[in-house]
Amino acid sequence: MVKKILLGIGIVVVIFAVYFGYLLAANRILSPAEIVKTEVNGAKISVSYSRPFKREREIFGGLVPYDRYWRTGANEATEITFSKDVLFGTKNVEAGSYWLYSIPGKQEWTVVLNSELGQWGVPGPNYDKDVLRIKVQATSVPEPLEQFKISLVPAPKDNLIKLTLSWDKTLVVVPLEVI
Repeated sequence: MVKKILLGIGIVVVIFAVYFGYLLAANRILSPAEIVKTEVNGAKISVSYSRPFKREREIFGGLVPYDRYWRTGANEATEITFSKDVLFGTKNVEAGSYWLYSIPGKQEWTVVLNSELGQWGVPGPNYDKDVLRIKVQATSVPEPLEQFKISLVPAPKDNLIKLTLSWDKTLVVVPLEVI
């Protein structure tokens, strides 16, 4: 009798494990992972994130609500790493790894670096781990971009980089400067 119960529990656990694994794999296909890297003035900068698709959805103000914390991508929170200190917008950031969050608005976004790594999605009650918040303009682009994209674009000056966030008809640019 006990063997039958344990066997039944074991079968249920295996079924749930297989189903959960399937769901994780399916989600990764819908929002594939990507890493973008650059090196400027001896500093290495990388961003690891997942790229969701628009798939005929209203993105900002819909799927991604305005004025709420967003993981700036899909799946795990987006991670940004600096090998040297940088100016992020106008604020100093020490070399290291951070989660990159944002709070989208219609015309202005708040871009956030958070020091608590290991998050899935948004940081829950750990907003006190925000290292900085900066405000940047959101601009409209004429052609919608189907898949979310983060780029590190070198600027004309040797130690400057533009961190761009683009999806649907929205483009956000954060200036970075290697110190």
